[in-house]
This record gives sequence, structure tokens and C-alpha cells, in this order.
Amino acid sequence: MPRKARTAAEAITLEAIPNIGPALAADLRLLGIDKPAQLKGRDADRLYRALEAKTGQRQDPCVLDTFRAAVDFMNGGPARPWWTYSALRKKSGQGSS
Repeated sequence: MPRKARTAAEAITLEAIPNIGPALAADLRLLGIDKPAQLKGRDADRLYRALEAKTGQRQDPCVLDTFRAAVDFMNGGPARPWWTYSALRKKSGQGSS
């Protein structure tokens, strides 16, 4: 298992981004994102909807939370557990799963 990056600059592979493992890295690659820097400035909600459209399946809201954590990290935010974003999503009324 690759070491997780402590800063965006240290993220060389998608799997080095905190919260991103092989499955979510594969989802990002399906969306044409091969390098961590490609997440800078991206909209996690749009990535989530694009993944649903690409796969033809509803994705678990935790995928959205993880995308938000990854995008925030790559934009210079601190590494936070993905479930931090679950609490924010639920508080804002964007889903309860």
C-alpha cells in the first residue's frame, strides 16, 4: 500500500491521496483523471454525477464525500477523513446515506 501524501505536492499517484484506494482511483481514471493534480479546481459533485452517468449506476453518497475530501486536499486543504464530508453533506440536507 503506497504511503499517503501529507500535502498535495507529495501526491504523485491517485492512491497517494488520503482516502483514495484502488477502487476509487479506478473510478477517477474512468473519468479521465490519471494524476492527482488533475483534481485541482474540480467540482466533486460534478465528478460524482459524471461517474453515475459513466457507469449507469447510482453511486453511494460516500463516494461523493470521498471525492470532496480528495478535491479539497488537492486544492491545499488538510487531509481529513472522508466521513468529515458525510457529516457536512447530511447537515446541508444533501442526503442521509
